[in-house]
Amino acid sequence: MEHQRRPRARVSPSSDTEDMVTLLAPRLAYFAGVARTEHVTRAAQEMGVPQSTLSRALARLEQDLGVDLFARRGRTVSLTPAGRTFLASVERALAEVGRAADEVRADADPATGKVAFGFLHTMGAETVPGLLQAFRADHPRVRFSLVQNYGEAMLEGLRAGELDLCLTSPVPDAPDLVARRLDEQKLRLVVPADHRLAGRRRVRLAEAAEETFVTLEPGYGLRRITDDLCGQAGFRPRIAFEGEEAETLRGLVAAGLGVALLPPPAVPRPGVVELTVTSPRAVREIGVAWLEGRPDTPPVAAFKRFLLSRRGRLLSA
Repeated sequence: MEHQRRPRARVSPSSDTEDMVTLLAPRLAYFAGVARTEHVTRAAQEMGVPQSTLSRALARLEQDLGVDLFARRGRTVSLTPAGRTFLASVERALAEVGRAADEVRADADPATGKVAFGFLHTMGAETVPGLLQAFRADHPRVRFSLVQNYGEAMLEGLRAGELDLCLTSPVPDAPDLVARRLDEQKLRLVVPADHRLAGRRRVRLAEAAEETFVTLEPGYGLRRITDDLCGQAGFRPRIAFEGEEAETLRGLVAAGLGVALLPPPAVPRPGVVELTVTSPRAVREIGVAWLEGRPDTPPVAAFKRFLLSRRGRLLSA
């Protein structure tokens, strides 16, 4: 059969790539099956579809592309040069789809699936490792993709489908998210070891009104809490340095560059003294959040139930 270029009946020259993919995708597996067997009847039997369905699909595929993919001799077919070129790409595409299907099935497996879990930097040293250790006592093969970030970035990760769950503070209040309060964490006023308040155990935050503060950058939950607590104490903090990580701020305090409101450290840091704040009540709420309406895979559902079961004792995990 002499190779001919077919008229393109279904796709105009102005059709975009998305339109072409929509037309071609359902027929690619049929094409690959016939190309592999070089026999329409045999391919139809192997794929469990009527021969007439397969023949129509191949004809429409060639019509959509505007080119002959097969040279036909009765029920036997052979690839044209264009067909061989097309087959190489189709096999790669089908293999990639197969790998993607295997991956998502593996991620959803109740025993060995994956949870994409985000949490605050300050919870990475002790709290999250303790939680994972406790959870995996009953789910030893569940896998985790762990992301440490600040609160707003994690909420965007939920919305983008990059995270299944996140631990964050403050507990978000947004119509597209579900959030549950799990625990609260005391914040301390951290001062240099030679500071005028260093000999105290407790302090009212108003006593630090004239101090220079080092804080996290705007957009971080702890920064908003710091600003709010200082406002409740009757002053606006004077900010000397802004950072991205609590332990860096402790280092700045130890260097005498300011004071800070921070959660307790995983390991005591030399050069600083941590004071209990008696007024206002200096705490931050820790909560778990997820996207409203998104179905949970079995491993995500199991980990969500576990986190909710830790309400009131999250930080002692």
